Amino acid sequence: MVRVRVVRHSGLRRRALRRRALWGGGELLVTVGVVLLLLVVHQVWWTNREARAGAEREVRALERAWDGAAGDPGTPPVPAATDTDTAAPAPSPEPSAGTRRRSAVAPAPRPDWSRAYAILTIPRLNLRVPIAEGISKSGVLNKGYVGHYPGTQQPGQAGNFALAGHRNTHGEPFRYINRLAPRDTVRVETRSATYTYAVDQTLAQTAAHDGSVIRPIPRSTVKPGHGYDDPGYYLTLTTCTPEYTSKYRLVVWGKLVSMRPR
Repeated sequence: MVRVRVVRHSGLRRRALRRRALWGGGELLVTVGVVLLLLVVHQVWWTNREARAGAEREVRALERAWDGAAGDPGTPPVPAATDTDTAAPAPSPEPSAGTRRRSAVAPAPRPDWSRAYAILTIPRLNLRVPIAEGISKSGVLNKGYVGHYPGTQQPGQAGNFALAGHRNTHGEPFRYINRLAPRDTVRVETRSATYTYAVDQTLAQTAAHDGSVIRPIPRSTVKPGHGYDDPGYYLTLTTCTPEYTSKYRLVVWGKLVSMRPR
């Protein structure tokens, strides 16, 4: 006796619906994956490309402006004294020749908000980027600039000249500051002078809220063994760590070793 297989149309419909659902889910996953990949490419590659190009243009613009004003004998205005200026007399990093150089060069003027007004050069990292006032992402850091912490000193002033920069994406100027070693030089150029700092200490990791690292006398309150006890002429570089996160902060400190008029 031959058995006849009975095919239920409802079963065929269910299988067809499952196949369509699986196919649609697969297409959705592929689409999401492509979109995420494009976002990663944009964030990691395109923002770096755009920010670096913009930062390079700004450096050239500052250099042209300064070269054009080279014949101007005027001295830039010195910012009004603040509590951090007068908190304690800072010892000179160079008691003899350095003192004479500092007395001949006025500290950098207070810049306009979010405008580039100086150039940071780190020879070991082959880095040369603009410095702007403020540390907002949209106004400063995402442009590939390095940002000056409001309330900290300007280059050439007693206290702490503190800067922040991205470690990843948007030009990532501070990606490799963990490679800086003691006595590596860091130069800050302004319209009136070039200030050279020597790297002195590195704090590999501290909490994001450890604001004492940018005080006039910088010292970590999270890791008290790192920092300083005496007034001086300090430079602080800060960025996020580990890479591609913003959980902690990496800090590099330097001390002023020379000033040279432009």
